[in-house]
Amino acid sequence: MSAPLEGVRILDLTQVQAGPSCTQLLAWLGADVIKVEEPDVGDRTRHERATEPGLDSFYYLVFNSNKRSLTLNLKSEEGCHIFRRLVGLSDVVVENYGPGRMDRFGLGYDVLQEANSRIVYATIKGFGTYGPNSNIKSFEHIAQAMGGAMSANGEAGGEPIFVAPGVGDSGTGLHCAIGILAALRQRDNTGQSQRVEVSMQDAVVNLMRIRMLDTLADGKPLARMGNRIWDAPSMIFPCQPGGPDDYIGLVLSGDSWDTILAVAGRAELIGDERYATHEARCKHAAEVEEIISGWTRTITKREAMDSLVPLGVACGMVQDTSEVLDDEHLRAREMVVEMDDAKRGEYIALGNPIKIASNDVGVERPPLLGEHASEVLESLLGLDGSEVARLREGGVI
Repeated sequence: MSAPLEGVRILDLTQVQAGPSCTQLLAWLGADVIKVEEPDVGDRTRHERATEPGLDSFYYLVFNSNKRSLTLNLKSEEGCHIFRRLVGLSDVVVENYGPGRMDRFGLGYDVLQEANSRIVYATIKGFGTYGPNSNIKSFEHIAQAMGGAMSANGEAGGEPIFVAPGVGDSGTGLHCAIGILAALRQRDNTGQSQRVEVSMQDAVVNLMRIRMLDTLADGKPLARMGNRIWDAPSMIFPCQPGGPDDYIGLVLSGDSWDTILAVAGRAELIGDERYATHEARCKHAAEVEEIISGWTRTITKREAMDSLVPLGVACGMVQDTSEVLDDEHLRAREMVVEMDDAKRGEYIALGNPIKIASNDVGVERPPLLGEHASEVLESLLGLDGSEVARLREGGVI
């Protein structure tokens, strides 16, 4: 097997979404990710939103494929000793505990540096480890609220709206993965350990750059405009049969406007000065929406795409989550894959979005709680079966 991160070992102390999404990406790129979990408890998402008793939930499954699981009691002296030994054999430690928790374990950055002078230590916090708000805990919606995402999302005159993609959690995970890769590069160049820190609020603000343009220019808060950004006509238009997701997203700029008019049977409006330019269409946005929706309401969203795609018009039908999982294109790209799990049965999973020609790593099932404890301790630390049994009986693993 060939993989870009082959030979890189990561100790993953993270839970829920921000950290696990980071380490899952690195596992898909070939890193050996050892998920360190509390004995008999594990990542809390194993149980949250579970649909069947005794089986890990999809909340856990979507963020933890391609990892190994080691249960280890970091509240015990022996558990911390084992962890420090593993640090000495690893490249990266990632954690997203609340502020100060690693120090209370006796596993702060300085301690881990002593165990491995080349370790990359990555920490994910809601607001970072310094600054006036560094003591505040955060979750997805808190990061969205404090990072400006909710304020910019919603209908004109309406309340701020939660953004569906996990920009606070998974967005932070992406930023942390990038930071870890850069730190590994720097570590390899200098031979020195590196510390990576990512704040959830920072990550959301970074993803908000395009929505900050007007405020940067005039200093005024961005008004919520729903699907009508920058005073332009709506970006989506209703289709048959009128269901909640029967819409088509269209780009009305450039030559596309004239093409859409021709396909819609409104060729007489081509060149009409009321609609001929972007500025004119913004001025007459309501009329533009009525013209286009007068056509889209007569056809399905698939028929709209079939009419426009061959003509080079940028468009996309609004797909609900079930349609996304059934998307032939996503399945062809292995972004949606079938999993066959001896414990959990067959189910659909989401794949690796990063395609690298040299990467032969496929999507593998997430580990059961503590599934690889014996394997990790015996192969890496040289413990024998009786020692592993003693640790298990003592609640250390």
